[in-house]
Amino acid sequence: MSAIVLGGILFISMVIGAGMAWLIATIFQHSKEGLALLCGGFLVGILALDLIPSAINAYKLPGIALGILIGFIFLLLVNTSFHSSNQHKPSVYLLTIALFIHTIPLSLTIGNLLEDSSFARSITTSTILHHIPEGFALTSVFVSQGQKIINLFLCFISLSFCFSMFIWIGNHIHLDMKAQSILLGISIGLIAITSVNEFILRNIKVMSTRSAATFILLGYLLSVVFHVVF
Repeated sequence: MSAIVLGGILFISMVIGAGMAWLIATIFQHSKEGLALLCGGFLVGILALDLIPSAINAYKLPGIALGILIGFIFLLLVNTSFHSSNQHKPSVYLLTIALFIHTIPLSLTIGNLLEDSSFARSITTSTILHHIPEGFALTSVFVSQGQKIINLFLCFISLSFCFSMFIWIGNHIHLDMKAQSILLGISIGLIAITSVNEFILRNIKVMSTRSAATFILLGYLLSVVFHVVF
């Protein structure tokens, strides 16, 4: 299976996730803050149930920790840049960057296995299921912050292109585990800090404690459902 086909499959899976997010957004369209809190809870759940355990099992902890530190420093620099230019909603861009970085270790690994026909079905399945939650998360962020739908689809297309490109690179160039663990750590750090700081802490103050906790818990429960089903 070619890298281009897998990139197309990734795009389709993210669109499926986007459709689910639009359905949820329609239900909670009266509260953008609530949707942001729900997205924050969802991202925390994805980290706790999927990304962090998978990273610890597959990669070296020092590399992951270094990546998280780099992600934190990068986040501080980006936040300073956005706030100094009077842009107060950098979370869309931060999450998109985090997802871009997150696709790199996965796509490189797939690239290394691309010539092995015995992995074709499992690679296709993992590509579809792994990126439905990411499509859901990214769409939730775009909707909660009133971003244009065309920008969302441009992100999907860019992620698909990035995925295909690094599959091709992984098929020709070997990136050692240390470098991959650092990249994964960066994405974990960006997603973790963005979900807590930009989605939860920035919106929790404008709602009652009970309502905020309900939205966060609902988002986390959605991540549990995604984890079990996908």
